[in-house]
Formats: sequence, structure tokens, C-alpha cells
Amino acid sequence: MAQLQDKLILPNGVEIKNRFFKAAMSEGMADKNNSPTEKLVRLYERWAESESGIVVTGNVMVDKTALGEPRNVVVENEKDLDLLKRWAKAGTKNATHLWMQINHPGKQVFKGIVKEAVAPSQVEFEPKLQRYFPVARELQEKEILDIIQRFATTAKIAKKAGFSGVQLHGAHGYLISQFLSPRHNKRTDQWGGSLENRMRFLLEIYKRVRDEVGHSFPIGVKLNSADFMKAGFSEEEALQVIKTLDQLGIDLIEISGGSYESPNMTGLNVKESTKKREAYFLEFATEARKISQAPLVVTGGFRTLSGMQEAILEGATSMIGLARPMAVYPHLPKEMLEGKRESIELKPRKTGIKLIDQTAMLELTWYSNQLERIGKGKDTKASLSPKVALIQTLWKNGLDVFQMRRV
Repeated sequence: MAQLQDKLILPNGVEIKNRFFKAAMSEGMADKNNSPTEKLVRLYERWAESESGIVVTGNVMVDKTALGEPRNVVVENEKDLDLLKRWAKAGTKNATHLWMQINHPGKQVFKGIVKEAVAPSQVEFEPKLQRYFPVARELQEKEILDIIQRFATTAKIAKKAGFSGVQLHGAHGYLISQFLSPRHNKRTDQWGGSLENRMRFLLEIYKRVRDEVGHSFPIGVKLNSADFMKAGFSEEEALQVIKTLDQLGIDLIEISGGSYESPNMTGLNVKESTKKREAYFLEFATEARKISQAPLVVTGGFRTLSGMQEAILEGATSMIGLARPMAVYPHLPKEMLEGKRESIELKPRKTGIKLIDQTAMLELTWYSNQLERIGKGKDTKASLSPKVALIQTLWKNGLDVFQMRRV
């Protein structure tokens, strides 16, 4: 039976030093031209010291005209190759794997940030959410093929820059997730309709990326266990996609769930029985393990060393995914492996002002503030007042803070 400190050998033979996986969090630390910055270098150098086996970056977008947030890093070509090399060098210290998460937001793009939104089909969000986004138009097939190539190009550049692998973001309602969902994908051509057609976009991206980077360079996928919405992507469909990816030779699958219409990845709407096992998607991972040999990562909910060890020992997951805990305790894996910490507690962050707490999504704003502190070379501050965090974020970003933040 595997232990947290044990190595993991990926299907392509690449060795990961242990079972800790720092999951992606959107940093918002690019410059005004969407290029990497010294803040990102410092942030990922700190995480490279954490003893995580794999560290995954936040959203790196494949198209500058399709941004999830104003300060997303964009990699379309090699103009920032030297900066990317600095980022990769810092993030791969201490035998750490640094994987670039590459993504296209589809219709999850805020008004005022981009000229237009695109999606598999012209399907609007729920009215209370749609007000933040422009109505998306349906992609033409030539545009779909262009986006597929963009993923491959970004992955090729990531490899050239020295990143250890890439992760395709196929969860949380972004473009790949939109193609997978029958709720958002109403196409009648080869890209929509049956599950076979709806998963074609993801599979073609994977195949094209593999052609560009070769067999020895790891490719992972972040995938929803379900959308948790009526007529959305279901657990049964997710299991079929996982089985297909496994057959194609995927190196690692991270299990998540939900979208910004139903944000289960944040811990909302989670059953009490699930909370007792800590991880939100562990039950689904147990079912996925029955039909797939690909290594799995479960992210969301882990708070105790005993809970992490149990999940590894029972074989439900191959790695322990940690996101928000690593924003407050950047050396958490090291502390746990050395027996210096048994558990952590992450309290809800609220100002007490209902309108602010709901509209600004203060929880994510507070954690983003911690990432900013690390990027500036400071220590994190668990005692930071939510109101102070809000003021500091307003000072940095202005009223953009009142837009919904990303995961």
C-alpha cells in the first residue's frame, strides 16, 4: 500500500518524488501585457521548497483575446520565453515537478475584459450570472481547430521553457468543460450531440498536445466528476471520459466538480458524509479507480494528515491535491512529512457585510491576497482581517474585485 512519502511512477515512466500535489489557483500576477512577472517566480520558488511532488500553475491562457481575468498569463508564442524559463527554473527546484495549467475560458469571460465571448453553442448562463458576461456566440469549426492547435502550441512552449508537464483544464465550466456538457453544448455536428462527439474537443486537444511534446513529457487533465446541474455533465459520462483518456495514455487525472453556476469545488453543497472523509470527490474517485489505471488526484477538502494518509492507503487517490491550504501554509507538505503538523483549519473569511461577501467573493479575494504576499517575498498572514484584505485588493485592482474570481 502506498504512503504519502512514496514515489509515484506515471504511465510514461516519469517519477514523482511523493504524493503531494499543489493544485492550481489563479494568481492574477501577470503584468499588463499578460506576461509572467518576478512575483510569479518568487511564489513558485516558495512552493518548490514545500516538498510537493507536483506543483501546478494557475490558468495560463492560450489566446490573448480570451481572458478569464485581466492578469492571466498568456502564452501564444515565444515572446516571453526568457521569463517563462525563469519561472520554470524557480518552480522546479528541489526535484519538484512544475506543470503549466493551460486553458481557454470559453464564455466565462467578464464584460469589459474581452471584445466577445465564444462557446460551443449560444447558450446563456442563469440570469443572475449572465449579467457579468457577454452573450457568447457559437464557434465555427475552423475556430475550434485553431483553439486545439493553440493548446498544443502553448504546451510545446512550456516544454521548451523547462516546465515538467502540462495540465489541460477541462473542469469548472471553462471551454473544454462547456464542450463536454450537454447543457452548454447544443451542436449537431461532430463536436456535439452524443458523448462521443462532446468529448472529441478534449481528445483532439490531448492528441495534438501529445504530438507536440512527445511521450516522455507528462500530460494531465483536470476533469469534473459532474457539473451538479440539471441536464449537465454527469458522473456516468465523466467515468466514460476517464476510461477513454486512460486508454489513450493520459499521465494523470485530477478530479474536481462543479462550475461557477454550481460551485461544488469550493465546498458548497457538500454532504456531511462527504465532509467526514474530508475530500469532496473521493467517492467518485473510488469508482473511477475501478475502470481506469491512470493515476488520480483528488483536490478539495483535505485538512488532516490522517485523512490524507487514509485516502492514499485505501487506494482511492494516487495523490493528495491541496489548493487553498497552500496559500496559507506554503510549506504544508514538508511540515506534514517531517511530523511538524498534523492538521490545519481554514475558517470562513467574511466581512460581515452581506453585499460585499456575496458580490466580491471575498473568500477567493482573501486567498489571492496571501498569494500576493508570497509573491512580494513576505510571509503569509493567517490573521489578516478580511476587511483589510478587501481594502488592499481594491487599492490594487479597483472595482474589478467586485467581479467574480476564478479557481
